[in-house]
Amino acid sequence: MTARNMFDIPTVLTADEILDKAFKRASKVDISGRTKMETVRETNIAKIKSASDVIVSTMGKYVKAFPSIERQSLFYSELIDLAVGTDKLKHSLGAMDWCRGNVARVAKSATWSMASASKISEIDEARRGAYGRMSSFVKQVTKELKVLSQARNAMRKFPAINPEQPTIVVAGAPNVGKSQLVARISTAKPRVAVYPFTTQEISVGIFEKKYFKYQVIDTPGLLDRELDDRNPIELRAIVALRHLADVIVFVFDPTETCGYPMNDQERILETIKREFSPVPVVEVENKADMLKTKSSRVKISAETGAGVQKLVDSLVEKLKVEQSL
Repeated sequence: MTARNMFDIPTVLTADEILDKAFKRASKVDISGRTKMETVRETNIAKIKSASDVIVSTMGKYVKAFPSIERQSLFYSELIDLAVGTDKLKHSLGAMDWCRGNVARVAKSATWSMASASKISEIDEARRGAYGRMSSFVKQVTKELKVLSQARNAMRKFPAINPEQPTIVVAGAPNVGKSQLVARISTAKPRVAVYPFTTQEISVGIFEKKYFKYQVIDTPGLLDRELDDRNPIELRAIVALRHLADVIVFVFDPTETCGYPMNDQERILETIKREFSPVPVVEVENKADMLKTKSSRVKISAETGAGVQKLVDSLVEKLKVEQSL
């Protein structure tokens, strides 16, 4: 299952929207009985059942739609925690179960009261009381519904990644040409702009070689500072590197037109090697069409494509070696 359908969560309504939907549906119920008393009784019992069903099914749909965090890969479970907060999400989903359970009990109690009522006024009173209690329970989870709505919006943007597929993660300082490289060698079409931190989300591309598929992941630019000091965009890159990378391609810009001196880029590389020591790192110098240094690093131009195919071939061979170990 891809992230695209795994996180295909329905729109989360507000408390007022759920109640409007429930009571509007109930207002359309009209049942004819043999007597006035029977008509009032059966109609009001059906109204309560209709309103309760809408609330219970709506909240049940949310609980069912959000994927179980415990069953996610380390990548997705950490991404969920970073974007939403695992404990906050679990609490909010638990609140939905609490609310729908209470609403169902209110409906059952009101139905019993109506069935045993001897006066129309008692039936009307039971219905009004049930509506009030159901409304109270739904409004008590207003904050939790808002959390689920925010979580839904964040999770729907998660990249579709197969944690089991061989994965190349492209890293480096901002503006060194990572997005351009990923777009050239794969199906990814990263969103790019001309300012620092241009890659706003993790972008995923696929390329195929000799019937095998490989993932290429473009991460946001990483700056040279401690993990605890990184911003949310940088943290997403760290998550990708930690849980997905079979090989890291670290891209340098020796022209320094990216805005970061080579000394700073070197420090970022050392940080990555230290934090992700088991993962092999391939060092690449981009913008070879502008400047070729005498270093032993792989030279490419993501702009013209020079050296890119040779890089891809070497990465595939390295992945084969890593998988055979």
